[in-house]
Amino acid sequence: VCIAVWKNHHMRTVTNYFIVNLSLADILVTITCLPATLVVDITETWFFGQPLCKVIPYLQTVSVSVSVLTLSCIALDRWYAICHPLMFKSTAKRARNSIIIIWIVSCIIMIPQAIVMECSSVFPALANKTTLFTVCDEHWGAEFYPKMYHTCFFLVTYMAPLCLMVLAYLQIFRKLWCRQIPGTSSVVQKKWKPLQTSAQPRGLGQSTKSKISTVAAEIKQIRARRKTARMLMVVLLVFALCYLPISILNVLKRVFGMFNHADDRETVYAWFTFSHWLVYANSAANPIIYNFLSGKLR
Repeated sequence: VCIAVWKNHHMRTVTNYFIVNLSLADILVTITCLPATLVVDITETWFFGQPLCKVIPYLQTVSVSVSVLTLSCIALDRWYAICHPLMFKSTAKRARNSIIIIWIVSCIIMIPQAIVMECSSVFPALANKTTLFTVCDEHWGAEFYPKMYHTCFFLVTYMAPLCLMVLAYLQIFRKLWCRQIPGTSSVVQKKWKPLQTSAQPRGLGQSTKSKISTVAAEIKQIRARRKTARMLMVVLLVFALCYLPISILNVLKRVFGMFNHADDRETVYAWFTFSHWLVYANSAANPIIYNFLSGKLR
């Protein structure tokens, strides 16, 4: 996706800039977080030391924030462009500035994650100074802070953006799919039929040619916007489904204190492992979605 947009100047649109940013966040997750998570999920042990214990979870939360904010910006941009085209002029420069702001904001708001992550021993050190298990987990000190942080994290990085995007795409759907392309009753068809009638008896006049050209361009624009909206809706749906389990499990664990003394530890561990892999599946699914639903990116 990144190479396709970089090599083709005509593909450097506002939406594609945001899609490239989404791809960069997916790449960040795959390169920095996937290997460490794979080892931890298999061994239940953190082997990478204190510095990486702070860096890797921080980068993972940054990538989540970047993905969410980027999807929100895409929804907002499409909402303005389709539902309120005269209110806001979207440009490539503004898209690039928005992407820079997204990364800066994500890096700043996720700093607490890096501060509280620490390595600790699950079992006390033995006589030979070896440790059975080392885990990388949050250490807040007081119970109130993790509850407040993870409640805000859930609202800011999942629930609030998801509600915003759903509302935006509902309005976009109504705007685009209520204006049917010629073949059924619609605003465009009402313009199209008189032109077809006036064009048939005699040769096309200059005025009629101009009107036909305008309506044809409108039809083409509606079709293109439908394709883009359909692809973005699928991306949003996959994101919501893939991040739902880990979001709920984190709230249950960090806010409500569940799973801390669970009798069936293996089942809880399996649920968290499954939810982690769903997050990585989202990163893998996005390029496939672009390939199947975007002819230009394909």
